[in-house]
Amino acid sequence: MINLNQMESGLSAVALMRLLQFGDSTFPIGGFSFSCGLESAIQTKLVRCIDTLREFVLTAVEQSARGDAIAMLCAHQAATLADIDQLLTIDRHVHARKMSEEARTMTTRMGRKFVELNCELIKNDLLAQWRNCIETSATPGCFPVALGITFAVQRLPARTAFVVHQYGVTATILSAALRLLKVSHVDTQKVLYEVNELSEDAFLEASNAHLSDMAGFSPETDILLAYHTKAHVRLFMS
Repeated sequence: MINLNQMESGLSAVALMRLLQFGDSTFPIGGFSFSCGLESAIQTKLVRCIDTLREFVLTAVEQSARGDAIAMLCAHQAATLADIDQLLTIDRHVHARKMSEEARTMTTRMGRKFVELNCELIKNDLLAQWRNCIETSATPGCFPVALGITFAVQRLPARTAFVVHQYGVTATILSAALRLLKVSHVDTQKVLYEVNELSEDAFLEASNAHLSDMAGFSPETDILLAYHTKAHVRLFMS
């Protein structure tokens, strides 16, 4: 007989449910309307099949782990200490590294919606204060920072926030792929399964990084997003 106590992950049942809720790709913050540059990659023939899609996803996840995810972990730590000044600094760093208008729109729109919704779900002074900072234009309100704060105020570990963040990047791209490319649900699930195996090493690297280590250099992605801005036909906002 399996001993369920031996399978305990260290998280309570409620914490696990929160992880599933906030990590759900259907969480209503508008992520479905973005493709993270995939639409332009397909239009320019950079992504043509499941193999090139896999390469695109792996690159996006790696860039995320070395950029936004570091900021998210720093935000989680700052929120744990209720350090609003540090959160403002982190948010500015994230926004400054978004080279394209579409990238800035994506992170701020999702960040604002995430905070607004969570203020309805979670009664917390820091979260309410962060919402006020966004509404008064004291800060851009980027999504990684909002995610870090939300998990910290619920006392959910930084590791779980990292998992949700990285899973969200992958799920957003693969969901868009199903609408843009001739691939099956089986194909995309295989890519998701493969990418998930890289999470632990990526978390360890990101958790040992400092805010100044954030790497925003992704010229190919920036070019694709710029191309998308002037595209004649667009299904997604990025």
